Amino acid sequence: MTSTDAEEWIRENVSRETLAKLERFRAMVEQWSGRVNLIGRSTRAQIWRRHIWDSLQAVHATHLSGHWVDVGTGAGFPGLVIAIYAQERAQHLRCTLVESDRRKVSFLQAVVRDLSLDVRVIRGRVEEIDPLDADILSARAVAALDRLLEYAQRHLAETGVALFFKGSSWRTEVRATEHSWMYSYDPIPSETEPAAVILKIKGIRRVTTC
Repeated sequence: MTSTDAEEWIRENVSRETLAKLERFRAMVEQWSGRVNLIGRSTRAQIWRRHIWDSLQAVHATHLSGHWVDVGTGAGFPGLVIAIYAQERAQHLRCTLVESDRRKVSFLQAVVRDLSLDVRVIRGRVEEIDPLDADILSARAVAALDRLLEYAQRHLAETGVALFFKGSSWRTEVRATEHSWMYSYDPIPSETEPAAVILKIKGIRRVTTC
């Protein structure tokens, strides 16, 4: 799917109000990117496909209810996109964004205020903040899978699901965790990047050795 196709799909499948907020969010990303490293310079011209549509894929991977926590959220992908989409469609979804970079936190808070989103922004390191008891835990371009599983074990509710955006080496990352972790997973093919997936993971527990 090209960036133009992605933008057209979004325009046809979200409400006028949601589209207006996504447009405003996109504009704020571009405006702030001049002074804060929010997204790669090479992807700014493809923001609809590479970032917004890529993030929206997650809404089809799970239910939109309970507490959604996005760790290492950066510029708000996928967390802010999910929150904007859910504002009309899933009023019972609570969203929390976790980010350690002060300048990115300032950007996230500015978007939340500007778009009147019911979103909590936490500045801190994922491994240090209090457990968040998430029903859904997402991460995009944050860390290797073994580290993400540690985050999930700390912040995910017992019956929760993790959604980890992974590139073409996801199988290698899964194999690297086999001796340390047990979990079930479903690799959901990405519609934006060939060979990339969203790993939908449940039942995470660390392997104990005697």
